[in-house]
Amino acid sequence: MKSFLKYTLAGWLFVLVLSSVACRQQRDLSYELSVVAESGELWTGVAVSKGGRIFVNYPRWTMAETTSVAELIRSNERRPFPDERWNVWDPTLSPREHFVCVQSVYVDDEDNLWILDPANAEFRGVVPGGAKLVKVNLRSDQVTQMIPFDSSIAPSASYLNDVRVDTRTRFAYITDSGLGAIIVVDLRTGRARRVLHSHHSTKAEDTTFVVEGITLRAKINSDGLALDPSREYLYYQALTSHSLYRIKTAWLQDFSLSDLQLGEKVEFVAKTGIADGLEFDRDGNLYLTSLEYNAIRRYTPAGNIEIVVQDSALKWPDSFSITAEGEIYVTTSQLHLGSGRTQPYQIFKLQEMD
Repeated sequence: MKSFLKYTLAGWLFVLVLSSVACRQQRDLSYELSVVAESGELWTGVAVSKGGRIFVNYPRWTMAETTSVAELIRSNERRPFPDERWNVWDPTLSPREHFVCVQSVYVDDEDNLWILDPANAEFRGVVPGGAKLVKVNLRSDQVTQMIPFDSSIAPSASYLNDVRVDTRTRFAYITDSGLGAIIVVDLRTGRARRVLHSHHSTKAEDTTFVVEGITLRAKINSDGLALDPSREYLYYQALTSHSLYRIKTAWLQDFSLSDLQLGEKVEFVAKTGIADGLEFDRDGNLYLTSLEYNAIRRYTPAGNIEIVVQDSALKWPDSFSITAEGEIYVTTSQLHLGSGRTQPYQIFKLQEMD
């Protein structure tokens, strides 16, 4: 007899069906995992600078989190970044000048760190004036740009999830996993536009999926996204979806196009399975975190889906950082385990085996 347990995990309702599905345990022969860092606090995003500095973020899904963004000094030591003031927040403080609930971090081609704050702490609704994209110059460790998002871009029920920045055209792209949409930001002017909010490609599919024997039903919309090496296409996928889509960035940058016109230009790419994080390497391989198989997979330029590495240690692989040299870092967030987690959250580096 199966037992049914309903509970809320990080503000999303998961219906868990405990079953006897076994986790696959095979490894790819060309890569192995090495632990870079561990944490007792939940992190989601990771970003690695050109000089090898590692930055992480801790979403404020409970009020127990004391730091939103940190630089890892050693495997178990961190410092608030860019400073302690930015990382202190409570409802009496200005949400524009403090991190409310940071979901992702990203290092661009010019070695700037971008910090995405959906400002939806504990999933209680976006704090007015709190949703923002913050740029930090890693040469000076100073905030050099802050782009706020009003309720037309980040409605109360939104959850801005991931960000990619094109330094050549000066545009940023952001997913909203709460309501389903893509946010396009002109970094030169700070003007933002919310698009594809009614299109099926940004919406969760009606599906269940199994992670380590636990069957989950959830509705998490557009989540992972990635720019291809040429910056010609933006690829994206809803977390609870098996479908990968793309659209030309030239269309997204054309603010004269209506949402209906943009929807007609979306291209279906492939059936990829349940994936959280997406990222390209310099050779045009699109890496995907594969939640169902404790694995990292990639979609190749030839259109094949390959397992890069598969290991039971990859418990809900969440977000990538892939350096210009091809080094691959990935976080684990163990979201399927909830309060049943027994192992620390980890960051792994994929090492190519001789």
